[in-house]
Amino acid sequence: MPNGSLIKMVLIAAVVAAVSYIASWNMALDPTISIAWKGAGVGLLALYAALQARSLDGWLITAVMAFGALGDVLLEAVSMEAGAVAFVIGHILAFWLYVRNWRPQTTGSQRLLAALTAPLAIVIALALVRDPMIGIYAAFVGIMAATAWISRFPRFRTGIGAMMFLASDLLIFARMDVLASAAWVGLAIWILYFGAQLLIVLGVTATLNTAPIGKSA
Repeated sequence: MPNGSLIKMVLIAAVVAAVSYIASWNMALDPTISIAWKGAGVGLLALYAALQARSLDGWLITAVMAFGALGDVLLEAVSMEAGAVAFVIGHILAFWLYVRNWRPQTTGSQRLLAALTAPLAIVIALALVRDPMIGIYAAFVGIMAATAWISRFPRFRTGIGAMMFLASDLLIFARMDVLASAAWVGLAIWILYFGAQLLIVLGVTATLNTAPIGKSA
């Protein structure tokens, strides 16, 4: 595995890229530069995960981040639908990762929250945007968040991160209608989204790095 200094530098670069991307919104940049800048934050999180990968689970979280970065780019370069497809693939891989890593014991309230997450996500999404495809996409995000919550990965990182991801997407749907004129929504979406990806990858990699060899192979 690469030395810790390199891994930390990549993580810091990811945060710097994501935070500085906000400043780029007020710059008259070439679209190619703007799109690359947007994808750099989560793209570097994918590299951060890859540098530590030593099992299938390690490569799964790497792929989850990579498809997230691809989705960021496709949303701007191609269309919302193309970006959504990339994110859905990432959510499916995340679901696979979390199911492979079920938490051995969960409380009733934890199971209840997991059971309600996807249905509530669908209902809220369809209330905001009456489009069946939005409901289907919300189902994928909701299932991803629910399984993250009851996985063995830490709830205060991966679990909350997955819920933040869901919240960012619901804000995107709200911006299509009820919050269309709210200036703060774009910033909130980006902070929630990148914060979500950061917490998810930190929780997963930390757990995999401390797990006994072969536990999550």
